[in-house]
Amino acid sequence: MSSESFNFNQFLKDSVNSLTKPKSYFSEMPVEGGFGVPIVKALIYGALAGVFTFLWSLLKIGAATTGVLGGAVGIMAFIWAIIGALIGLFIGAVIVLIISAICGGSTDYEANTRVTASLMVLMPINALFGFIGGGVGAVIGFIINLYGLLMLYHALNGSLKAKESTSKVITIILAVIVLIFFIVGIFAKRTANRFMDDFGSEFEQTMEEYGEDVEKSMKESMKDVTEELEKANEDMKVEEVEEEK
Repeated sequence: MSSESFNFNQFLKDSVNSLTKPKSYFSEMPVEGGFGVPIVKALIYGALAGVFTFLWSLLKIGAATTGVLGGAVGIMAFIWAIIGALIGLFIGAVIVLIISAICGGSTDYEANTRVTASLMVLMPINALFGFIGGGVGAVIGFIINLYGLLMLYHALNGSLKAKESTSKVITIILAVIVLIFFIVGIFAKRTANRFMDDFGSEFEQTMEEYGEDVEKSMKESMKDVTEELEKANEDMKVEEVEEEK
């Protein structure tokens, strides 16, 4: 089996076509040629994702750590994005292989690895929109995940020669699971925000009451001290008068 050499111009072309024309791309994508090209593709996608994460950390926006540690955390995120992409390539290939087997498609690990590498084009796109938080960021992530399932569907039918009907059912099931996680995540986030707001209000009220109690206690203590000092001063005056007599 001949080993395919990596061509950067072809890589750019494949990346664009896999995103814009997934059906035709996966129907023509070669499923042989060695593991070299898929590994390089995964590393490049991981590096791009790491660059975006690093930039957001420097700009102190999104989920990246702010302050002095922002740049350091960004560098670590960049490194881990590359490592994670390499690990994710081979683990993802096993997952795609299992899905392909269920759909009656190819169980060749190399073919599934090459499909997985092409699907990882969404990795830097996810990181690109990583600076958007809240509900808008969740919606964007949900849309990207759904598009990833569409790409997987075309990859199953085009590259891995799976049964179209079974692939459609599996894709719909996965889409429903993604939708459930999306809804649960939204409600969980709202519940957490509501809890933090309530907790913040109660904490602020408690601190105010605690501050009032402390202030009251200090005033009473100062009053007692003042009375003791006045009493001691009076006693000293009485002693001085008695000594003079």
